[in-house]
Formats: sequence, C-alpha cells, structure tokens
Amino acid sequence: MILSSENRILDHQIYSDQQDQGITSLIGNTGLLRLAKLFPDKQVYGKLELMNPAGSIKDRTAKFIVEESLKLGIINHETLIVESTSGNMGVGLAQICLFHGLKLKLVVDPYINMQTLKLLTAYGANIEMVEQADESGSYLGTRINRVQEILKENQNAFWTQQYENPLNPLTHHQTAEEIVNQLGGCPDYILAATSTCGTLMGFAEYNDQFSKRMKIIPVDAFGSVIFGGKPEKRVIPGFGASKTSTLLKEDLLQSPMWMKEWESIIGCKKLLKHEAILAGGSTGALVSAVEKLEMKPNEKAVIIICDRGERYLDTIYSDAWIKETLGIEILELINRNVDEAVELKQYN
Repeated sequence: MILSSENRILDHQIYSDQQDQGITSLIGNTGLLRLAKLFPDKQVYGKLELMNPAGSIKDRTAKFIVEESLKLGIINHETLIVESTSGNMGVGLAQICLFHGLKLKLVVDPYINMQTLKLLTAYGANIEMVEQADESGSYLGTRINRVQEILKENQNAFWTQQYENPLNPLTHHQTAEEIVNQLGGCPDYILAATSTCGTLMGFAEYNDQFSKRMKIIPVDAFGSVIFGGKPEKRVIPGFGASKTSTLLKEDLLQSPMWMKEWESIIGCKKLLKHEAILAGGSTGALVSAVEKLEMKPNEKAVIIICDRGERYLDTIYSDAWIKETLGIEILELINRNVDEAVELKQYN
C-alpha cells in the first residue's frame, strides 16, 4: 500500500487531534484487585482487563496496532482493515475503527458467541462467517485463508495480523508496567491464557528487558497446538489455538500449564461465586491453574481477567449448553474433582 504525502499528513493530524480524547483514551490503566475471598491462603491478584471500554484486553491491542499504523502512515481513511477473529479482537477493532472512521471487515466462524456477533454488528463492522472447519475441528485456518483472499481482492487493505504483528506484544509492555506499579514491585508470577501469544510475550519481553524477576506462565488449552499439543476440537473461543504463533519465544517463559475446558468452566463459576466477577472462559482456566500453583506464603501471583462474562451467558454460564456441548450434567462436571464438589454444588 502506498499513501500520498497529503494523505499521510491529513491522517496523522486527525489521529493527533483524537488520540487524547474520546472513549479510546480510557483503554488501559485497568484495576488490579486482590482475590482474597477466592484465594484466602495465597496472594493472588486479578488484572481487570474487562474494565476496558469494549470489554477485553484486546481493546489495548486493537488501539495500539491501529493508532501506531495511522501514525506511521501505513493506513489511511481509505484503507480496509481486515482481521480473523474469534471474538474479542474483533470487538476491540470494531470500537477503534468506528471511533477513527475506518472501514473494517472481520472474518468469524460458527464458534463465535452470539452476543459478540451482535456487538460487532452494533459497532458497524462488516462481518463474514466461514463455514468449513479444518481437520482439527477448528476454523482458524479457514478464516486466515479467507483473509488472504480479501487482501488480494482489495489493493488498499491492511491485515492487523494479531498472530504475527510485533505491535501485539509491544502493546502489553504497558500492561506489565501497570501491574508492577500497582503492586509496588514485580509479582513472582504472571499467568496468562494463550491464543495469539501477544499478551503472553508482551509480559515475557518486558520481564526480560526490565526485571528478570517474574515467572511468566502460559496457560494453554488441551487441544491447542501452541506448545506442541495434539490438535483437538475446542469450543471456548479465545483460549488456545490451532496454529502456532510466530510471536512465541519459549525461552522467555516457564513451562506451560494445560487446562481442560471443563476446568475453565469451574474456574469461572468459582470467580463469580467468591468475588462477584463475571469473566470469560480463558479467565476460568487461569483460576484453575493458579489453584494448582505451588506458592510460598510471601509470593504474589497475577492472573489476567481477560474479558467480561456477559458474552458467555448462553455458553459457559449455561447448564443447558454445558450438557449439550460437553455431554455432561453440571453436577457430574463438578464432581470430576472431589475437592471442588462440596463447595461448588451450592452453585445450582
């Protein structure tokens, strides 16, 4: 894509006039809350990324990629922004593109939550749904193939490319710095759910450059291939992936912790029960993971509460959906872990 000098100057001026105003100025600087009721015997904190205006940590990624690309003259107001998304990145892009008056086309699949789909429509995004899954039962490969076709069809199109764009992890140097400032020092552990690996590697790169004191722990889904796992069907969006990420640098990370989808659901229920926080499926996996983490009394751990739970009310918070999708009654699901059964039966 080649932009004229006139367009570069005009778009940069529009960006400069808007960057400190409006709804996008509230992205970031989210709260950090000790989860004392859920983890009374551990110092565990939740970084409340659900407080971002469009409801997830992907607000940060979308804002940073789009606004940096505007500043650099990579895109202008005639550019078609394109991305493959399972939900939150799409919502973040829809908000930022609407605010800056940019055109947006999102490629989604049938696993997207219906409320998320309605949100994207409300924000005015152009949405295309693919129907053909790959051999692992995932639609990611199909979505990306369609994005590449759109790029060929549109000369002035820009793929935000969240799995490969170095601006993705760079976004989360700020997120990591916020955590350190809010705690008054580095936590001993940060647990982040995997998908594009942007958040994860942002923390890892920040730690490598400025601290080297934190242990960055990836929490991945069974059925995800990010860390060499066997591809299997997964139904919770935004957690795990059916392709590896070029952003991943395993030498900067601790060994991954693997969570099953039913553990994500139980984690969500526990977080809601004890802390009145309604969060998405990847957060539930982090709750279950940090329960298994052996910590010394003086150590601190931070989990990333990635998104709001309202868009999952018809899925992971629905007993009927659990029965239909996982083929298991909620009480049977709870009793898979004897230690959790007594406490969690009261949810029903």
